[in-house]
Parts: sequence; C-alpha cells; structure tokens
Amino acid sequence: MIRLMLIDDHQIIREGLRAMLATRPDVTIVGDVGNGTDALRLMRQLTPDIALLDLEMPGLDGVGILHAMQQEGLTTKIIVLTAFGSDEHILRAIGAGARGYLLKDAGMGEVMQAIDTVMAGGSLLAPHVVGRVMASMGQMLQTGTIPATLTERERAILTRSAQGQTSRAIGDQLGLAERTVKFHLSIIYQKLGVTNRTEAVAQALRSHLITLPD
Repeated sequence: MIRLMLIDDHQIIREGLRAMLATRPDVTIVGDVGNGTDALRLMRQLTPDIALLDLEMPGLDGVGILHAMQQEGLTTKIIVLTAFGSDEHILRAIGAGARGYLLKDAGMGEVMQAIDTVMAGGSLLAPHVVGRVMASMGQMLQTGTIPATLTERERAILTRSAQGQTSRAIGDQLGLAERTVKFHLSIIYQKLGVTNRTEAVAQALRSHLITLPD
C-alpha cells in the first residue's frame, strides 16, 4: 500500500486528486493540507511514502518544505505538481530534492506513472521539464559554473552503460523511466564534454569518475 499525502492550497485540486487516486486500490491518502507549515508538521507525524506537493503556498512554500525535510532527515519522497514551469522553479525544486516534477496539466496516466516510478526509488520529470532543465544546464556549463563531477545516480548509470546495458535495462535496475535514464545520460555528456556513451565511458574511466568491477 502506498501512503500518499496531498499538499496544495487549493481545496478543489486536492479533491480532484482524491477522486482520481480513488481508482487505485493500492494507494491510500493519509492526509491533505493547504498550508506549508501544517504540511511539514503533518509529514513528521504521518510519515507518508510520497507527497504530491505544490510550490506556491501560504506558511511555507514547496522549496522551503523540501529544504526543511533535508535538514530533518525526513524520508517522504516528493513529487512536485504545480502550475509553475519556469527555469527557476524547476531547478530550485530539483536541487532541493524533488523526485518528480509535473505540471498541473498532466494527465492521470502521468501522475500515476510518477507515483509508481518514485515509489520504486526512481525519478520522473515531465518532458517539458526535461527540456527546460537541459537548456539551463547547457547555459551553466557554457559559463563554467558546473564542475565535471558526477552524482551517485549518474555514476551508476554510466557504470552500467560501460557494461553494455541499454537505457531500458538500466532503468529497470534503478527504478527509472527509460526517458529519465536518457535524460541523465544527456547531462553526463554535457558535463564531460562528449557526444555519446562510448566517449563518456572513456572520459569517466580516464578521470577516475567511475570504475568497473573486476
């Protein structure tokens, strides 16, 4: 059973999500709240598996909640579901630990897929969000503001790529959608200044960013 919490300052949104999720017998709504401060308090008490989180709310905004969760070590996985798709909102939320980012025009299937993917330990970004993040990453790389280092997730993906695994196989192992694996690979290519997997693996091995098991 997936224990889910709804955090949105519009009651009609919460009611709509409740109705939509009622079709899932494996999902139970343990709480819904429209104030950021109350949301953080309830999250401590209820410890839901996943929370669908809006960004703009009274009391404490969504990014503030994400930062507070990091400081307190709260383990609830956050999927942002918001009307805000600007670069600033996206990058701040992902940087603060959001595991998914969907816009409120997402269909029921996208929301359900995000819940399943994140529950399995993966992450899912809407296609629109991927495009915006890629563009922003490219700009930052051009200005030299991002060092050529890899995150733990990126190292795991590139190590499996070096072993000849496909994006789909990597996604199955890591609990990621195939398009999310490809997104991570695109970021890796930009960080390492290469254009394909073979070059990325070679560069990462030379730079000791990854190692292959014996």
